Amino acid sequence: MTSRPAVPSRPVALLLPGQGSQYARMAAGLLPCEPVFAEAMDEVFTAWGDAGRGLRAQWLAERPEPPCDHAAFAQPLLFAVDYALGRLVRSWGIEPVALLGHSVGEVAAAVLAGVFRLDDAARLVADRVARSARAEEGGMLAVAATVEQLGPYLGEGVVIGAVNAPLAAVLAGPEAPLAKVAWRLASEGFACRRVPSFTAFHSPLMEPVLEGAERMIAAAPRRAPGVRLYSGYTAAPLSAAQAVSPAYWAYQPARPVLFWPALEALLADGDKLLLEVGPGQGLASLARRHKAVRAGHSAVAALSPARPGTQEGDRQALVKARDVLRAEGYALGR
Repeated sequence: MTSRPAVPSRPVALLLPGQGSQYARMAAGLLPCEPVFAEAMDEVFTAWGDAGRGLRAQWLAERPEPPCDHAAFAQPLLFAVDYALGRLVRSWGIEPVALLGHSVGEVAAAVLAGVFRLDDAARLVADRVARSARAEEGGMLAVAATVEQLGPYLGEGVVIGAVNAPLAAVLAGPEAPLAKVAWRLASEGFACRRVPSFTAFHSPLMEPVLEGAERMIAAAPRRAPGVRLYSGYTAAPLSAAQAVSPAYWAYQPARPVLFWPALEALLADGDKLLLEVGPGQGLASLARRHKAVRAGHSAVAALSPARPGTQEGDRQALVKARDVLRAEGYALGR
């Protein structure tokens, strides 16, 4: 029998996913059994006022309308679930030493790090959703390729939208050019799939609709992060100046996500237990490719099941994550 460490062997860093991770009833199976999670979700819905009641109904619906991949569903509910699961981890007595969010996950991370108050971040997300509805039609394409390999396929508004791993990049851009690029890539032997999104996040297509967002953000209090918060846009810890900059947050949806370089920076700062707090295990799967994890120096766990499933599946994934934390030496309350 493997002995349990007397004290935690590795500090915890939270990974918070973004667009593409969403699905119907994500983490809803925790509502009856995890009061801290349920309370945190209600706080977010309350922050959205009348719209929050509709979002709650969409979250709990088997076939939500708008559909899961629409920004009006995915963006606010990913923010809510990421934040609520982060709150749940803290209720166990665990204070993360670092946070790394992907896309809208970085906004949830900013709340957990103390940059924004919850109400103000909720308004930021709602404003972002309203603006994205006015953007030109577009989408995103995940490709098993390096950034260098994708160079010849860029153009006509198609850009690198995310660098998720050495052989995992995301293209973003207008619908017609992106469809042509997808056909070319597939015909030339690259594995690629559409990211579940009707919006070309992290591309210049977003910039026109984001003009003016700074004014709303500037009216909200902002602080330097109280926990090290890694930026998906600079691949480094978020500075105090960046954290309080309205422009940083306003144009975040138009900038590429440098998840892998940010993860490299996070793990260069020491071994960690990387804990994904959000729906699915997309970021956990990427993190498992990192050399520090493959060598066993750092480890990865997730609070949600890898695929959508039953209420019991949500609970079992949480139990498994808690078992990993206990094995690391964390004394959880229950």
